Amino acid sequence: MHSEKQLSTEIDANVPTAARMYDYYLGGKDNYAADRAACEELDKVVPSTRRLALNNRRFLQRVVRTLSEEYGIRQYLDHGSGLPTQDNVHQVAQRIDPTTHVVYVDNDPMVLVHGRALLEQDERTSVIHADMRETDLIFDHPDTKRLIDFSEPVCVLFNSVFHCIPDSDTNGPIAVARRVRERLAPGSFMVMCQLVSEDPEVRDFVTNFMDQATQGHWGRVREEKDVAAYFEGLEILEPGLVEVSTWRPDTDVAPRQLTQEWIEFGGVGRIPLEK
Repeated sequence: MHSEKQLSTEIDANVPTAARMYDYYLGGKDNYAADRAACEELDKVVPSTRRLALNNRRFLQRVVRTLSEEYGIRQYLDHGSGLPTQDNVHQVAQRIDPTTHVVYVDNDPMVLVHGRALLEQDERTSVIHADMRETDLIFDHPDTKRLIDFSEPVCVLFNSVFHCIPDSDTNGPIAVARRVRERLAPGSFMVMCQLVSEDPEVRDFVTNFMDQATQGHWGRVREEKDVAAYFEGLEILEPGLVEVSTWRPDTDVAPRQLTQEWIEFGGVGRIPLEK
């Protein structure tokens, strides 16, 4: 594991990153030829990936709006936040209440550069350069301590990121989710989703392809039952754990994930009010 100081701040344009590939799928400009080439290869086997990325972004925005409007959440800690795009967490939440505090966490140095430039004038929002598995480092970081009061309810986001880390007893997704959950106040929320497929050939292809393309910065495509394990001890909000385009859609005609070779699967869990 790495501390913030030990993580590389060098941007390697020749090695794709999940954050820059996601940026490309969302129509962003903060990506390189290597990222675009990797996306094109991925699309040959899983052609719904761009739609999946767009639907995942809309899911994130709906979740933040719901938790801000209906549950009064005014603190967000976003792990693996990716490159700034339109309607980021702080923009959605601060439209509802400008006093909302947001801390973004990402290990991609490009996210750090762009994020800090974007948020230079925003005292209620910060970007931390850290590995999402470094729970103690993230929670004890000066910016986190300045902006987040963990004695009050907070929303912790792991949105489309757990597939980026491998299984491990101490630092796999289940262990990370458990470690974070233990540090949250009752009434806090955890948003977790990741790429899943019920087709073993798709799981193996994407896992192997992304592991090679990103030079080891990848975990694996999992199954729905794996994601369900992340939510142990949480009260799951309706409509439960689902393909994310079906999580409280804005309208009956909102975009849905039409192809099923792989999907983004997850939901929102709440720390019980009585422990």
